[in-house]
Amino acid sequence: MQRDELERLSKSELIELVLRLQRPKKTSRTSSKPPSTDRKERRERAKPGGAKPGHEGHSRPLSDDVSERIAHRPEVCPCCRMPLAADLAAEQAGIWEHIELPAVRPVVVHHHRLAVRCPGCGTRAVAAVPVSGTPFGARLHAVATYLKTYQALSYERLQAALADLFGLRLSQGGLMNLLRRAQGRFQVGREAAVAALRRAEVVASDETGVRIEGCSGYHWVFRCQDAVVHQAAPTRAASVVHAMMDGHRPAVWLSDRYSAQQGHGLAQQTCLAHLARDVAYALEASDDPIPYRLKLWLGSAFDLADAAARLAASTLAAKRRALERRLDAILAAPSGCELTRALQAKLRRARDQLLTFVDWPGQVEATNNACERDLRPAVIQRKVTNGYRAMWAAQGEADVRTVVDTARLAPNTSVFGTILQTITP
Repeated sequence: MQRDELERLSKSELIELVLRLQRPKKTSRTSSKPPSTDRKERRERAKPGGAKPGHEGHSRPLSDDVSERIAHRPEVCPCCRMPLAADLAAEQAGIWEHIELPAVRPVVVHHHRLAVRCPGCGTRAVAAVPVSGTPFGARLHAVATYLKTYQALSYERLQAALADLFGLRLSQGGLMNLLRRAQGRFQVGREAAVAALRRAEVVASDETGVRIEGCSGYHWVFRCQDAVVHQAAPTRAASVVHAMMDGHRPAVWLSDRYSAQQGHGLAQQTCLAHLARDVAYALEASDDPIPYRLKLWLGSAFDLADAAARLAASTLAAKRRALERRLDAILAAPSGCELTRALQAKLRRARDQLLTFVDWPGQVEATNNACERDLRPAVIQRKVTNGYRAMWAAQGEADVRTVVDTARLAPNTSVFGTILQTITP
């Protein structure tokens, strides 16, 4: 503001402006900002590293898959130095494990096509090409896809990793073609996941920004009980949701308060974790008692969400009525704090979306944390590689994540195992 604008402000407006400037900056604990934006604490106030007091120690378990077993016998008595015969009875005193990685070298096979002259008609017969298409095998495609997608390697670093670890030298163009071929194998799995999403009764969604072709784009994730679908898009508008759901309207939609993710289900559940961060900021920036009451109310709501699947319907209904009465009293309470009033207004607008999970015990979460966890690798990829060179690369990685994350809904599945199984013809 300019000086003349400040001079026209009333005393109360100046006081409000000064109070607003004195508010603490938002952090990952009090907003949706990522933890990487938080300022690090001073060394004297930082928490000490290492195990915390009372932590129970754990040792690394021995491997079940053992390549070789070697018995070591003592040769001399440590007390009297008498030689110990090899036929003395022995018992196991312990196991010491040694683990090593073998040198991995690519297996290169040259297929020689031979030609012969037909003795009958004189025609020159040439053997058919035994290997069609790419010279690279399925495991090499899987390794490159895994390193690029789940270890967030750029093309340059992927080149270096393949050369240093395996002695393979590929151009960046060759790597792009290899990854594009591999990503095409995930299209069938993606279509199956999208079909499951379009049948689901409960769907959650979230998105995060990403650079695509040098412009701002978005990485979306849609999640239901049977599938996790990732989608790269140039926009964060509701049109992405409409295209993904193709007319299907689930019973419940779980998301944050962003307008593009509202109104896609018959009922809406607002992520209470987002509201909890807003309440934490109001607690830090204000002395008003209402944010503290909201903090206690959200704690009770989280407790109810954790126990909802184990409670009887009558108990759930009674607890819901108690929470609604408490919330009504909090929202009706007068406050002189601007932050508190804004928070009350936000909760009034979301009033019918806060306790939807009670109607779906064990099926609807109170927070959208699962979607945020699904987006975390995409956020890491953005920070490490600064985005995607082309839309096909962004959507190709979204297809890989769709198949892998959907497979990981079942127990005992590995990322690389799923990639290799999908790529192997």
